Amino acid sequence: MFERFTKDARAVVTGAVEHAERGGGRTVDAEHLLLALLDREGSRASFALAALGGGQWLESVREALGEARRRGGLSQAEADALAGLGIDVGEVVARVEEVHGVGAMSGDRKDKGWWSGHRSFSRAAKDVLERALRIAVAQRDRHIGDEHILLALTARPGVPAEALADHGVTHESVTRVLYGGGEAKAG
Repeated sequence: MFERFTKDARAVVTGAVEHAERGGGRTVDAEHLLLALLDREGSRASFALAALGGGQWLESVREALGEARRRGGLSQAEADALAGLGIDVGEVVARVEEVHGVGAMSGDRKDKGWWSGHRSFSRAAKDVLERALRIAVAQRDRHIGDEHILLALTARPGVPAEALADHGVTHESVTRVLYGGGEAKAG
């Protein structure tokens, strides 16, 4: 599959690995793919994000991803659902961080005891890349570009889609910008 990736899509994947490494994460997650996508300039995905007002809210999306990581990867919708059951996720995070330090629930290991030489991709990140392939095929594109990764991130429930949707970036709005109103099939 990777041989069908454009230069920009490959840059997103390698950028995601770099984000995971900087954060001390064991795996490359879907959130890392989004962070790497937000770093890109001059690509189809960056133009789509700019057309949807991206210059004004990119930092807010980065912050939302960081907050979700602090919550152990829970989306705001999941935190709200737990609140409905009487569980205050913010309080849980505060208590854990009080004992174990800030970011203790992020799943990152910053100790020196673990290092395998590479970062594996989480199931969520693999799902995004597989969905990007299905979207490219559905659009009859011969390549997988960073725009397909963006579409896949918006089509899959989770923190990246929620962070983008909070700023009006949905699967439908990105499809409209990229393809002029046609629907990409998410598979």
